[in-house]
Amino acid sequence: MQRLSSNAGEDQEKICVIMQPTYLPWLGYFDLIDQSDVFIFLDNVQFEKQSWQQRNRIKTKKGLEWLTIPSITKGRLHQLINEVEIASSKMFPRNHLRTIEMIYKQAVYFEHNFVELYKIMTAGLNLLCDLNISIIKWLSSVIGIPANFIHSSDLKPEGKRSSLLVDLCKKTGANNYLSTPGAKEYLIADYQKFSDAGIEVWLHNYEHPEYRQLYFPFMPYASVIDLLFNEGERSLEIIRSGRRKSLRLIE
Repeated sequence: MQRLSSNAGEDQEKICVIMQPTYLPWLGYFDLIDQSDVFIFLDNVQFEKQSWQQRNRIKTKKGLEWLTIPSITKGRLHQLINEVEIASSKMFPRNHLRTIEMIYKQAVYFEHNFVELYKIMTAGLNLLCDLNISIIKWLSSVIGIPANFIHSSDLKPEGKRSSLLVDLCKKTGANNYLSTPGAKEYLIADYQKFSDAGIEVWLHNYEHPEYRQLYFPFMPYASVIDLLFNEGERSLEIIRSGRRKSLRLIE
């Protein structure tokens, strides 16, 4: 599937991407945003501890290292993503920011972008979801990706798993659903639900591009801030260079 957004008004095609809001996402996450006509933050499903929702990796001299946001989970086994509170919401961001500054201060575009990241992370946001979404929206803007963001909780969808996805697509008028390949197995099992709703399902096909990093050798799958701090205005071009033709779920 080629990106349909550029001529959506002509052929009535509309791509919906539905993703959980994650912390400092990788390049592929932003390629999905770039391909979407509507990008839905799936914020009203159950939170998973030690998932991408609360952590990601940056490139250091030692390789890829984790940055993890402490969250309050004790006694809150079934809380939703948009209910999760950050533990030590005043202390943790300064620790992360100190680490990011130490690692990237020599990067060409670090100073140009770090100030705004600092403002967002020290704004005192108490909910993990709010922090993640604020960072994602800022990163999309600074990278140059125009996006139509919606929270799934605002749409009040019905159903679970694929039924929930179908309902979200229908509520946004999307007839194409672009998914990550990790969901392939259950999407195939539930394909009839999409077909009955007139929704075509596609799998994101992405080959991680190489770009300038501070430390040799190049290592893929770091947070997109690794790309932004090192490549600046070339970030969107580099993200798009990894895009391959999306794969139709059922041929």
